[in-house]
Amino acid sequence: MFAKLKNFIKGALRTPPAPLTYMRLGPPGSLKDSNPLMIQFFTWDCLHETLSWWKHFEEEIPRLASLGITQVWLPPPNKAAEPVSAFHQTYQLLILMGLQKGRGYDAYDLWDLGEFEQKGTIETRWGTREELLHACEVAERHGIDILIDAVLNHKLGADRVEEFQAVPSQEANRLKDAGPPREIHGWTAFDFPGRGKKYSKFRWTQEHFTGVDWDQKTKTKGIYRITGPGHKGWSRNVDSELGNYDFLLGVDIDHRHLAVVEDLVTWGKWILETTGAVGFRLDAIKHIDQKFMLHWIRETRRLSGKKDMFAVSEYWSGNLQLLLPYVKAFKGETAFFDVPLHMNFHQASRERTRYDLRRVLCNTVVQARPNDAVTFVDNHDTVKVEGQSLESWVGTSFKVQAYSLILLRGYGYPCLFYGDLYPNKEGYDANVARNIILLVEARKKFAYGATEDYLAEKNCIGFVRKGDATHPGCAVILSNKEDGESSITHELRMNVGARYAGKVFQSHMTQHGRVQVDAQGWGVFSCFANNVQVWTPLEEESQGVEN
Repeated sequence: MFAKLKNFIKGALRTPPAPLTYMRLGPPGSLKDSNPLMIQFFTWDCLHETLSWWKHFEEEIPRLASLGITQVWLPPPNKAAEPVSAFHQTYQLLILMGLQKGRGYDAYDLWDLGEFEQKGTIETRWGTREELLHACEVAERHGIDILIDAVLNHKLGADRVEEFQAVPSQEANRLKDAGPPREIHGWTAFDFPGRGKKYSKFRWTQEHFTGVDWDQKTKTKGIYRITGPGHKGWSRNVDSELGNYDFLLGVDIDHRHLAVVEDLVTWGKWILETTGAVGFRLDAIKHIDQKFMLHWIRETRRLSGKKDMFAVSEYWSGNLQLLLPYVKAFKGETAFFDVPLHMNFHQASRERTRYDLRRVLCNTVVQARPNDAVTFVDNHDTVKVEGQSLESWVGTSFKVQAYSLILLRGYGYPCLFYGDLYPNKEGYDANVARNIILLVEARKKFAYGATEDYLAEKNCIGFVRKGDATHPGCAVILSNKEDGESSITHELRMNVGARYAGKVFQSHMTQHGRVQVDAQGWGVFSCFANNVQVWTPLEEESQGVEN
């Protein structure tokens, strides 16, 4: 008895391993001699002019592999429905006419990857099941892992209306009622007539949900908490924003229902086996019951046999103090996107010269818990599109500087954004894209070893990567100085290590520039105003100082 108690206490006190220290960040072979790197391969409105998205992805795989990409986060592959508007019949008509195709976050059927005639189409927005699986096979052959975007919080696009009792909740505080109980007609019956019982026999009805946002009986939009036999109200194990943030949109899933849990866990194992994917991006976890989410991650790992299964969660808040309790609650089972760092980048791009670069990493996940942080500059939620509630685009004035901080420093796991690298209508800049590619190349070749910071002044900071036994290092300097004088040059004295004593460094971002390193490893490195420069060791055969 005493031994069991002792072991229990030891287990309770044991610090769980940090996710980035044990989770798979790419195929083992691809990480033998290179840094891991993720890319989000889609934007909010992306579509290819001539190819399905899966075909487009397949064509780009060789290029992604050559850049050093080890993991690709794909959009939700499931059959979707456009978000239900205040006129559900109009939405249904648009779907049937083929004029709208949901992006997958409006999840209809997780088991339909573009295989069944449902919602007026066989393929999803991204293509067919066959195209997806073939692209995944090609990625595997090129040493690239696939990550599935798992949308487990809600459903949309039900096949039938059901009648049930519900109570309207206040928008600003979901713990307070906005009126008396009433009978409403909600879109809560999911029959999946096109798929039938293939892959899963489970059928969703109102008993499997906590709330809806539309009453078809009165044609009224609102937040309705479903009541009646078997219903337990909103989950308590969610974020406390708006009193209780269980409900986000559409038809909110009750993750305490045993049949729901069983179906979603089974799907997790199935989607990994079907696609060959190695992990997940978990959507909107602040709205999902924490106990369920932790159970789902652990069970999916166990059932799939992937102990190193990758998982990164989206908890959208720029406040580190709100995010950290979630990081700790998940006990090392998932990494987290560093939204506070993204918001710092966004603020820096707005304030321009007024922003103090020395605080750009302050109050971020990567600073507080670097092995829990997936760093990013922008994503599909931050783009400037109509109706985008999380719009926080990092402008071109700071985009390259931001990427230099996530790609070349030795902390966190960086994620590139398709919208910053490929031409699109949502914020693409060709010059920015060229510079990001140069930074990606520098990450692959030079960004190794310990990181040493040089926080020189408000508008100019730098850092050095010292290199390791098999890779050279680099020196990085960045500026946000904007006084209308592009000729301004910042200079920063940094130490690149005794191994480079007497050597010469060259500029990586431009074709010219040399720096002589002294006998103690010090050099004076420069950067144009409002720019980034990466300095790398000159190859032995061309060593020398530029006259």
